[in-house]
Amino acid sequence: MLAPTADTFRQFLDQQTNFVFFITVYVGAGLIANDRRANALQIYLSKPLTRSDYVGGKLAILAVCLLMVTWVPAMLLLILQAAFAGNVAFLRSHVYLLPAITVFSALQVVSVSAVMLALSSLSKSSRYVAMLYAALVFFSVAIFGVLRFVTGDTSLSWISLPNDLAQIGDAIFRVPLRFSTPWPVALLMIVAVLVASWLILDRRVRGVEVVA
Repeated sequence: MLAPTADTFRQFLDQQTNFVFFITVYVGAGLIANDRRANALQIYLSKPLTRSDYVGGKLAILAVCLLMVTWVPAMLLLILQAAFAGNVAFLRSHVYLLPAITVFSALQVVSVSAVMLALSSLSKSSRYVAMLYAALVFFSVAIFGVLRFVTGDTSLSWISLPNDLAQIGDAIFRVPLRFSTPWPVALLMIVAVLVASWLILDRRVRGVEVVA
C-alpha cells in the first residue's frame, strides 16, 4: 500500500469491471426500454426537449453511477496513498496517473453506457435488454477464448469489447499489453462500437417521435 506502482491502479480498475457490469445492467437496462413500454417517449421528445437532450440525460444517469465505482474510488486510492506515505513523492513521479485514471474511466464508462442505451432502445423489456447485454459481453469473450485456444494467439482479442477496453487501459497506464492486438486496433473497435450505438439510438429514438 505504501509502495504502489502504476500497475496497482491498473489492477484496481480491472477489479472494478464486475461492478461496472452489474451496475450497467441494473441501472441501464430499463433507461429507454421502460419509457418505450410506457409510451413515454412521445412526451419526452416533445419540444423543447430534443433527441440529443433525451439521450444525453439517460447517458448521464448511467455514467454518474459507473464513475462512482471507477474514477471516484481510483482517485480516492491515489489520495490514500499520499496520506499513508506522508508525502506526494509518488504523485510527483507518477503524475500521468491522474489523466490516465480519468481518460480510461471516461472511455470505459462512455463505451458501456452507449452500448447499453443502444440495446435498451431496441426493446420494451428491461429484462430482455439485460440478458442481451450479458449475452453480448460473455459470448464475445467466449468466442475469443475458443479462438485463442485453437490458434494459440491473442491477436483476435479485438472481437470483444471488454478485451478492447483492457488493451487500451494497459496502453494508457503504460503497463505491458496483455494481448498481441495493437492498441490502435482496439481503439478503432471501440470507436466503431460508439458509432454503431449512436446510429441505433438515432434510428430507434427518432422512430417514436410524434409526427404532426
